[in-house]
Amino acid sequence: MKPGRWSYHLALLGVAALFVLFLLRRDVAHLVEIWWTSTTYGHCLFIGPVVGWLIWQRRPELEQLAPVAWWPGLLLVAAGGFLWLLGESATVALVRQLGLVATLEALVVTLLGPMVARGLLFPLAYAWFLVPFGAELEKPLQQITVAIVMPLLDWSGIPASADGVLIHAGRYWFEVAEACSGSKFVLAMIAFATLVANLCFRSPWRRAVFLIVSVIVPVLANGIRAWGTIFAADLTSIEVAGGVDHIIFGWVFFAFVMAAVLAIGWQFFDRSPDDPAFDPARLSAIPRRRIDPLLAEILAVTITALYPSWSGFAGSRVAALPAHMALPDVPGWTPAPQISEWRPYYPGAQVLLRTYADGQGHQVDLAVGIFPQQREGGKLGAFGTGILHEADPWIRVADLAPVAGGDATRLIETTPDRRTMQRVVASWYRIGDTLTPDMRRVKIETMKARLLGRRQVAVAVHVSSEGDDRQAISAFVQALGPIDRFADRLTGRR
Repeated sequence: MKPGRWSYHLALLGVAALFVLFLLRRDVAHLVEIWWTSTTYGHCLFIGPVVGWLIWQRRPELEQLAPVAWWPGLLLVAAGGFLWLLGESATVALVRQLGLVATLEALVVTLLGPMVARGLLFPLAYAWFLVPFGAELEKPLQQITVAIVMPLLDWSGIPASADGVLIHAGRYWFEVAEACSGSKFVLAMIAFATLVANLCFRSPWRRAVFLIVSVIVPVLANGIRAWGTIFAADLTSIEVAGGVDHIIFGWVFFAFVMAAVLAIGWQFFDRSPDDPAFDPARLSAIPRRRIDPLLAEILAVTITALYPSWSGFAGSRVAALPAHMALPDVPGWTPAPQISEWRPYYPGAQVLLRTYADGQGHQVDLAVGIFPQQREGGKLGAFGTGILHEADPWIRVADLAPVAGGDATRLIETTPDRRTMQRVVASWYRIGDTLTPDMRRVKIETMKARLLGRRQVAVAVHVSSEGDDRQAISAFVQALGPIDRFADRLTGRR
């Protein structure tokens, strides 16, 4: 079988890609929505055009290669589809989106061959920046920002103290929120620096150093930005400082940082803009294990279609819950009025909340969220759900040591003085036969249940106290009994 024509192979690739995009259109729409609405991932809008430009730049070299359909690429198509299925089963959009990109790139390997794919190696790798990853960087970056700001405030003579992500400096309280962590600029800078490292450097060591500097500098710059905002607020007012932060520090300052990093690296560039992207002579061999291109396309789209079909079948099971579910009486504790308006936020779940008090004046809130089935728009661990939601007056201050085996978090209500209301929340999650405080384990157990068609009831249990009465939480949990048995009784399992 002789190598095929570029026009024929590209036409087959285009049809197969359109089929995959249509089949997984929900994930495509979700990606576009994130790019368009999220300030953290706005840079992803430019990744697609950049990938197209990188491919166009390689056109003279690619024309010297012969595309072939390569049947081992079907294994990559199957792997990409399985990755999507894992994300769908675990209700993790990030993994589904990774599976989508992996499947599209596997089509390139299958329908154009391994040599062409090697020539397109960097554009294909750079396309992974289409996936909005990096949200897990926000918490450590918040802590780093606080660690940078505090010495600068001391150096500038502003009395300050830190309580988790809250900083009391001068007349005001400042929250180093997720948006202030600098993650959006760090992620955009990583994408930009990766492109520059490939286009402007040949030496792997120079590329590595440039990438490291491109991460460290914006992190330090974000700490200086946060300090500058607090310093401006101390000199003027918090309203003026907010405007300065968004206009000057938010745009001008970081544009200067990006230009400075590029200027520093400029003198070490060792690759000419006219250098070819790759040597086509090294990729001119015709690979073995070839297959008819049309057959390869039919097999690729058939394999891809199997995964959504299985997900729709295995994930459609909805558990029958008791008609009436109510939180129980607990020995030694009596019903009491709730002090504050706090309650967990779980759209798509039945949420139960009851306040208890003992004879010594201790008071706790027991909150339970029950999902008969986990899905997009109604699941544990979704962004903006759980013990906090996006418009919540409460903010997460710090994670604490476990309480009675539950993951503990300290919250403070965002009242004007920021210190009037405090709450500690201990959390557990019941999925199948597993009780865990770890949301990562929740995702794994959810994935197993959906993949195997098992009972998909998910229960979130939160025991909280006003102030920092962790002893009351421990005593209540002991009186309530094992959390897993409590959750099972509530959902009619036992």
